[in-house]
Amino acid sequence: MANAASGMAVHDDCKLKFLELKAKRTYRFIVYKIEEKQKQVVVEKLGEPANSYEDFTASLPADECRYAVYDFDFVTEENCQKSRIFFIAWSPDTARVRSKMIYASSKDRFKRELDGIQIELQATDPTEMDLDVFRSRAN
Repeated sequence: MANAASGMAVHDDCKLKFLELKAKRTYRFIVYKIEEKQKQVVVEKLGEPANSYEDFTASLPADECRYAVYDFDFVTEENCQKSRIFFIAWSPDTARVRSKMIYASSKDRFKRELDGIQIELQATDPTEMDLDVFRSRAN
């Protein structure tokens, strides 16, 4: 079903892969992109559980917008192993204005399709989503 505001549909694969990340921890991260010609959000890249945070950031293009989901593992001060699912709206300053507008107008509806997101980050450059930001937001 397309969104009236931006006209973007969400490919079923987007939700299925997210459910696998959430329930089975099949992936460390998922990068989504909007296919403007098909007017839908699709899965662009899947990160294996063994992939690192650096692998994740390397899969985000420097000059194009993306949505991403990252399964962040951390240890609390009480020494408990925990995990938080982050939704990242990646919108670098160098991206095209039209692209930024499409991603911004489609974000809320797309995020609603992914049931189980715990924390949202908006990032325009890598420093806005480095590991320290993840750690501070996860607790």
